[in-house]
Amino acid sequence: MTVDDTGSGTGAHPAPDGEPGRTAGPVTDATSARAAADGGTGPRARPQDRTDAAPAPRGDGHPGGPADLTDTRAEARPEGRPELRSDARHEANGRVDTPADPDAGEDPLALRLEGLILGAERRYTPFQAARSAGVSMELASRFWRAMGFADIGQAKALTEADVLALRRLAGLVEAGLLSEAMAVQVARSTGQTTARLAEWQIDSFLEGLTEPPEPGMTRTEVTYPLIELLLPELEEFLVYVWRRQLAAATGRVVQAGDDEEMVDRRLAVGFADLVGFTRLTRRMEEEELGELVEAFETTAADLVAAHGGRLIKTLGDEVLYSADDAGIAAEIALRLIETMANDETMPELRVGIAFGTVTTRMGDVFGTTVNLASRLTSIAPRDAVLVDGAFAEELTRTGDAPASEAEAAEAAAAAEKEGEEPPSYRFALQPMWQRPVRGLGVIEPWLLARRDTGA
Repeated sequence: MTVDDTGSGTGAHPAPDGEPGRTAGPVTDATSARAAADGGTGPRARPQDRTDAAPAPRGDGHPGGPADLTDTRAEARPEGRPELRSDARHEANGRVDTPADPDAGEDPLALRLEGLILGAERRYTPFQAARSAGVSMELASRFWRAMGFADIGQAKALTEADVLALRRLAGLVEAGLLSEAMAVQVARSTGQTTARLAEWQIDSFLEGLTEPPEPGMTRTEVTYPLIELLLPELEEFLVYVWRRQLAAATGRVVQAGDDEEMVDRRLAVGFADLVGFTRLTRRMEEEELGELVEAFETTAADLVAAHGGRLIKTLGDEVLYSADDAGIAAEIALRLIETMANDETMPELRVGIAFGTVTTRMGDVFGTTVNLASRLTSIAPRDAVLVDGAFAEELTRTGDAPASEAEAAEAAAAAEKEGEEPPSYRFALQPMWQRPVRGLGVIEPWLLARRDTGA
């Protein structure tokens, strides 16, 4: 979608299809316009006269567009004259010259699939859609670009659903439920998330299923009925998962201590990084590399979810996750190391975790804590977990790890003397040498390990 308040670039303001007697295409035939204004009489235009005429005035005092001209022309059409396409131009030699069709040259199957998936046919140009939704072209363009859709000039490529989406977003702004900036963020976050989902479904799911099941069958013969069957099921499942995720996220927000904690929260943030991934990309075939990355992301996502963390994003050879509790983040990190170490097909892994205030925006996390976790990952030994001082303090505060082995021994001796059970610690912390970290000064990392190997 492009910001073009002139509709088609001719000074005309096209009306949406479907209005009685109106057309979507521009009319630039000056003589035809005059003939229409005069009741349909008068000579046809010569080709050289067709482009420079001013639009006829509308009855409401605004500059006229093709809608006004075609209304009159439709009423004045001589009896018995065959009805032509509304966007056709009449040449002096009687030939009908139709403007370029935006669908011309497109794969017929692709157009059929688009209609099936969208549930509606192409009907509006961007200008028409914006006008029908009651929003400015500028705002409509912002929404569409935020959703990740390319500019299409003034091609007729939008549907009733596109108009409804614009109307809904604009309505939320008008009702005061969202600011304009927040509505754009909603469009952007939704577009980015669903774009990745759609790409994955096509690349990893539909592509394999649409292989012709029998010799002689074409992909065309298989794809349409398959999507026709899958579409409602995938749509229902998507809505179900979204509602579940929305309920979980809402629960976390309402449990926050105050309003500031809803946005800037204290979290544990961990990065897990495959060691030597760049070298692997030079040695492995593309298909093998893709399978390795998919296996790593799947394993990491499952472990993070199973132990109560949240997967923020995957970056091929790296995974970013977060957890409200330091003990949960530590358990996830060690499980990742242990799982990858037991898989001979996987390279070694290293993990860095930091604890502190994190800013959340559009499902992502930002701030010094995130940067520190990333730096810790880059200096972590192979198959090991490095954490920052704040994370180590949080583990000792919650009783998940002793401050030192000497303290653990003293606590065990005191408990034995009193005839009580000694404290049970899940994790062990070993201080490492202080070192400078780019952009963050000098830090003192701690090596995290499992204290009870039988856990």
